[in-house]
This record gives sequence, C-alpha cells and structure tokens, in this order.
Amino acid sequence: MSALRILLAENIHSVAKEALISEGFKVDAISHAPSEDELLKLLPQYDVLGIRSKTEITAKVLKANPHLLTIGCFCIGTNQVDLLTAREQGVPVFNAPHSNTRSVAELVIAEMISLSRQLGDRNTKAHVGEWVKSAEGSKEVRGKTLGIVGYGHIGSQVSVLAEAMGLKVVFFDVIKKLPLGNAVVKTSLHELLEVSDFVTLHVPETSETMNMIGEPEFRKMKKGAHLINASRGTVVNIEALVTAIKEKQIGGCAIDVFPEEPASNKEKFKTPLQGLPNVILTPHIGGSTEEAQLNIGIEVAESFRRYLKIGSSSGAVNFPNVDLPVKQGTSRILNVHKNEPGVLGEINGLISKAGANIEGQYLSTDEKIGYLVMDLHSAQAQSLADAIGELNRSIRTRVVY
Repeated sequence: MSALRILLAENIHSVAKEALISEGFKVDAISHAPSEDELLKLLPQYDVLGIRSKTEITAKVLKANPHLLTIGCFCIGTNQVDLLTAREQGVPVFNAPHSNTRSVAELVIAEMISLSRQLGDRNTKAHVGEWVKSAEGSKEVRGKTLGIVGYGHIGSQVSVLAEAMGLKVVFFDVIKKLPLGNAVVKTSLHELLEVSDFVTLHVPETSETMNMIGEPEFRKMKKGAHLINASRGTVVNIEALVTAIKEKQIGGCAIDVFPEEPASNKEKFKTPLQGLPNVILTPHIGGSTEEAQLNIGIEVAESFRRYLKIGSSSGAVNFPNVDLPVKQGTSRILNVHKNEPGVLGEINGLISKAGANIEGQYLSTDEKIGYLVMDLHSAQAQSLADAIGELNRSIRTRVVY
C-alpha cells in the first residue's frame, strides 16, 4: 500500500509535518491559504488536508474530491469547512479546541489593561515625539467588572486570570455552565452589558451570533465601557462599533478578528476602525504564539495519525466518535454508511458469506451517518472491504491494517 499524501496549508507549524513524516506519510506544506480554484487543482494529488482559519473548504471542493479521507483545522474554529457536506461524504473534521486557550486568554487580559490605561494611543504619540503624561482617563482594572460572553475553554480561562487580578467577573452563555471561582452568571446578554466595565466575546460563528453586538447592545453598555473581540469577526457590527466610539458611548475597543481579513501578510488591511481613539487592532493573533502553534500542530497531527492508522475518530466535530485500541492479529475495516435500518445486517451478511470471524465490532451513529469499526480474522480483508463498499448505502470503506 502506497503512503498516504497530506497537504498542510497556511504555514502550519513544522512540528506537524515532522510528526506525520515520522509516521510514514508523505507531507507537503504551503504557506498561504489556497483559493477554491487552487484547491480544486491541488487536492486530487492528496488524501488528507490540513488548514488554519483562512482556507474555505466548500461543498464544491468536497464533492470534487470524494477520495479525501479527513480534514484537520489547525485552530479552534471549524466554520471555514462545510461540515455537513464533509459528513455526508464520510470525511471527519478535526480541530484543536484546547491548544491555544491560554494564548488567547492572555491577549484578552493584556488588551483589557491596555485599554484601561490608553496604552495604544500613548505609545503611538510617543513614537512621533508627543509627550502625554496625564492620568486623565487612565484607570486600574482592579475592582472593575469584566463581562464574559461565552464561558467555554477560553472564556473560563479569562475568568480565572481576571479574578486573580482583582476584577469582578460576570458571564453569559446560552448553555448552562458551572461558574469558576466567584464568577456570577447573568441570565441575558443585555443584563451582562449593563453592569460590565469590560466586555469580552468568546463565541463561535453561527447564525445566532451574527452581529450579536450592534447598536442596541452598545446602547445597553455602560458609558465608557470597553469591548474586546477575539472570537469571530462577524460577531460585532463594525459600523455600529465605529459610531459608538465616535459618540463616546464606549471608551474604546480591542479587535483581533474582522468580517473580512487579508488572505496573507502581503495584502493590505482596511477597516473603518483605523485612526479612532483608544482602538487596538491586531491581525487575528489571539492564538498566534509559538507555544500555541506548537501544541496545535502536535494535537491535530496526532488526530490524523490515530484516524488514518487505527480508525479513531475521537475529537471529530462532525462525525460519530469511536476510539478503540488496536487488536493484534486482526484486520481492521472501517465503514461509513447512511444511518438507515438494515445496513449492519447487510454488512454482517457479507462477512458471514466471506467466512470471516468477527473479533470485535463497534458502531456509532448520528442522525445522518453510521461509523462502523470491525476487527476481523480474514485473509481477504481488502476484497471484503471492496464488497462492503459496493453496498448502496455505503459511503466510504477502507482497511487500515
């Protein structure tokens, strides 16, 4: 069997390439985010794709490459991939939900202090020779209230760090979450906005979070409060944010993500927020630390290894999760099929007909697909897999060992 070929895009940390090569895979890496047209040309040569946040994996790309085995998002978010189409084609999508948590949380804390002390503006003026030594508008963060919207891995980490610095912490989440330390739950977004001196956003990109912070929300915020967004660019209505700053409804903001971002460092970046007072703009670097990128590279590369070599789908965001140990002396066949009655019976009928002995069999399903892992004693595992793959309701079948 020839080695599987993997393409890593967007300058993924070299540790991922090194780890995958050491496992016997052929790996190529590119530094940019390929366009849809480029992906359509590139992917026929590869079995696996690794991306970060800029590369868009559309239904067109997925349907044109039915041979693709899996996709890895070397970041937290997976909204850049058409997850439903990927699932329908039997392609699990992996990500790294924990690896950059600390890096993002530290940036949020740094930006909160910077906004409170107007460090961005003071720094800019000092660079052009202006000496602005004044306490006006500069405040300590101790004793202030931080409102966290989205109390997941990052939001809860920010909560711990902020409380250690003497802030009061309140949070709102659409899912019931256990407060850490002395954090207090708020029952609505507007209730949180009314009491917070700083508001930090940590939510995914969904239809529900699109422009969730707009003109009505800015009116609810305390006058002079600050907004921090290191989640997704579509969460904040930028035009409404510009107005809120110009009218001094809020005292400033720190924005790390934008509705439209350059595809590479070579493109120019423009936003209506440029030039406004006490506005910190960063180029989507929340998770861009050496430690985070190293950990992400290790985490997703390991997900690739486990799925490609033993069939473990643990951690896939769009796929039934199965994680079984290797069974020595057997052959392992993986099958993805439509979740309809009678499929397992058809498969077992073929196994019986082939005279194979089932050592172990595990099926996990969601509303659309079933993922079946079979450990068999059979000298004809590949021919059996081929027969299973010919079934009308099979989506993908392969032998992993």
